[in-house]
Amino acid sequence: MSQVHPTYDPIDESRMTLMDHLRELRTRLIWVIGALVAGTAISMVFVSPLLEFIIRPLTEAGAQPMAIGPTDTISVFFKVSFTCGAVLAMPVIVYHVIAFMSPGLYPHEKRNLILTLPGVMVLFAIGALFAYFMLLPTAVGFLQSFLGDIIAQEWTIDRYIGFVTRIVFWIGVAFEMPLVIAFLARAGIVSGQQLLGFWRHAIVIIAIVAAAITPTVDPVNMTLVMAPLLVLYFGSVAIAFAIYKPRAPRDFSTEDFIPDEYKDHDE
Repeated sequence: MSQVHPTYDPIDESRMTLMDHLRELRTRLIWVIGALVAGTAISMVFVSPLLEFIIRPLTEAGAQPMAIGPTDTISVFFKVSFTCGAVLAMPVIVYHVIAFMSPGLYPHEKRNLILTLPGVMVLFAIGALFAYFMLLPTAVGFLQSFLGDIIAQEWTIDRYIGFVTRIVFWIGVAFEMPLVIAFLARAGIVSGQQLLGFWRHAIVIIAIVAAAITPTVDPVNMTLVMAPLLVLYFGSVAIAFAIYKPRAPRDFSTEDFIPDEYKDHDE
């Protein structure tokens, strides 16, 4: 005769598991917040050179940012400090996110995640540097000169910082395309052949994304954004051809979902 062990209560077990996860989440959030506070405090010491670096494309275009409101400079001080602090704290944040997720991942998933992290950071950094050194000077120069003989261009520091942050962030995110496609190809979700057949649609989508990211309406800046994204897309197609792995159906009959201590016991 077979019967379920009397101490097995799936509801109590799920509650315990949830509480354990919540305790771990609280601990890791404390570490993340502490890293953000420490990074922000360090960045406050270097706000002046950081601001000079950020506004360089504007000053090279012959403009100078100004503060209109009485608290604008204070607001910018804390925004720049926090943003740079978040960048400094990113290794700690990424570590604790992975550590929190890892118990629910298979060994090969953990390995793939760890291997892709350096690539994520490197590609984002390349995208951010491209945005700052290539796109921003051209965009700011165009905006500064557009109708400049009729309208005086005045840049407020608060709006300029937001302008720079959005461009750098979204270009950095767009440069993650090869890793996203590599992950999907490795998981067997998309193949290089599928992506190659999708190239016309991809160009249209990339053009829309470039138009959304580009801060100006001129074709020069849009081309500056589109060109590297197209190179990244077709490079990603080559990567997908190289690492595509068809998905194998999962055999649930070989997996055990009930802990050993709660299995049926034959009497």
